Order: sequence, then C-alpha cells, then structure tokens
Amino acid sequence: MALALTQVYLEPEQKKSLAARAKEIGRKPSEAIRDAIDAYVAGVTIDDLKLLDVATKKAEKDLKEMVKLLDAGQKRANGFFAEIEKIKAASAKVSL
Repeated sequence: MALALTQVYLEPEQKKSLAARAKEIGRKPSEAIRDAIDAYVAGVTIDDLKLLDVATKKAEKDLKEMVKLLDAGQKRANGFFAEIEKIKAASAKVSL
C-alpha cells in the first residue's frame, strides 16, 4: 500500500496526547491517525465509543462478580470432595 503524505494541523495538546498514546500502545502517531480515520470513515462516532466504554466497564464488573461466585462454588466443591475422601478412607478401614 502506497501512502500519501498529508499535512494535518493539531493543537499542541492534541499532538502531545497523540504522541503519548501512540507510544503507550507501541504504534507510531501516523499509524494511530490512520486507525482513527478508518474508524471515522466506517461511521464510528464518539457516542458509539462512549457506549462501548460503558458496556465494557459493566461487563468487566459482571465478570468479576461471576468469578467470585465460581470461586466460592469451587471452594464448596473442594470441601465436599474432601469429605467424600474422608468417608471413603474411614469406610476402607472398617472394611478391613
């Protein structure tokens, strides 16, 4: 893919933020700008991104709650199986 040089005027704070964010994700600022343009052309809006952010945070919270429930269930199951093993061991001693 051949790239075309295009000049874009940014506010100083935008340029600083862009450089920091691009570095944070391991990309060049020009790559980040192209990604943003692709999203814009595809019709992704700021409102879409805000909704996605809210939904992602809710999903993260819900998943953490599910993990807690599953961990508690696993702990109960482990206790149950430990009791079964004790009963088996006691029963084996009686059978001898």
